[in-house]
Amino acid sequence: MWLVNAAQVKNVPGRPKTDKLDAVWLAKLAERSMIAPSLVPAEPMRHVRDLARARFDLVEDRARVKQRVEKLLEDALIKISSVLTDIHGASGRAMIEALIAGERNPRALAELAKGRARARRAALAEALDGRFTDHHARLAQMLLDQIDDLSTRIETVTALLDEAIAALPTGSTTPAVQTAGDGQPPSAATAATPASVASAVGRLAEIPGGGPDSMRAVIGEIGLDMTVFGTPQRLCSWARVSPRTMQSGRKTGRGRTGKGNPYLKAALRQIAIGAAKTDTFLGERYRRLIKRMPKAKALTALQRSILKIVFHLLADPTAEFEDLGADFYTRRLDRARRTDQLARQLRALGWTVQLTEPQAA
Repeated sequence: MWLVNAAQVKNVPGRPKTDKLDAVWLAKLAERSMIAPSLVPAEPMRHVRDLARARFDLVEDRARVKQRVEKLLEDALIKISSVLTDIHGASGRAMIEALIAGERNPRALAELAKGRARARRAALAEALDGRFTDHHARLAQMLLDQIDDLSTRIETVTALLDEAIAALPTGSTTPAVQTAGDGQPPSAATAATPASVASAVGRLAEIPGGGPDSMRAVIGEIGLDMTVFGTPQRLCSWARVSPRTMQSGRKTGRGRTGKGNPYLKAALRQIAIGAAKTDTFLGERYRRLIKRMPKAKALTALQRSILKIVFHLLADPTAEFEDLGADFYTRRLDRARRTDQLARQLRALGWTVQLTEPQAA
């Protein structure tokens, strides 16, 4: 039995629309190899996916509760978020707990700052001068307890996720219910060991913008066995980070990538946003792309590059990530050709150009 994406056949003409005839029509299309089965992973991979998504949802819940704490403080005219980057860090948490305990002196609260925040104690004292009441204290304590409970649950789920990933085969010892492409059964392989899982997560975390948590989320959606997808292009297509070509007559345009897996896309987007700010090959690629396309499209293109890197690192357990460098494109330039191009542009503007070879140091 195949699970089929209806979007692949909804535009195929030649049939009336009833449930019974739909089933017959799908069977005929499958017989003629006009449709491909959707990916339904094996049971161990489904367990990993459930745990990864549960962790994602818990992290989102904790972020919402943290935002409620900030809203509560602003209701009390306390705006420490304008001074501290994270009000739930060591300094912010100490100040909030002191407010709950009954301390109202802004200067005394500002003295609880730690590390680099101590250099901004004057601004903190001004931001802490509000009207925090016992009513706010009761609500804040409830929210902090909820944050602590969610953090404990996240740690528990993370440990379970690592165990589930360790039980995954690097290939597929148990054939998946369906594969992602031509329906060929996956090749046999051995189960991953905890050391190999830590190695996989660690190697992926070396990608700029990524970290262990985001890479766990990626592995939780695509697994460790890349033979399911076959090629990085098919993986990118399945994840919906590849642009579609839309052609009508002489016009050729690019269609939307599609919705894809929201959990995988969220993790890739988080990694891409981080990588775009780095002085690396991926960061330079993003800065080149935004010169000729919107930022959202440039981020999607960066997600595709990151997913291709992930594919190659998981496909070869011995591979290590090596950054090409922010000057990768510059090093590939033809120096003489670029020099002639710039000289012609200056002459076109009316300048007289005289080139002199630099003296050897």
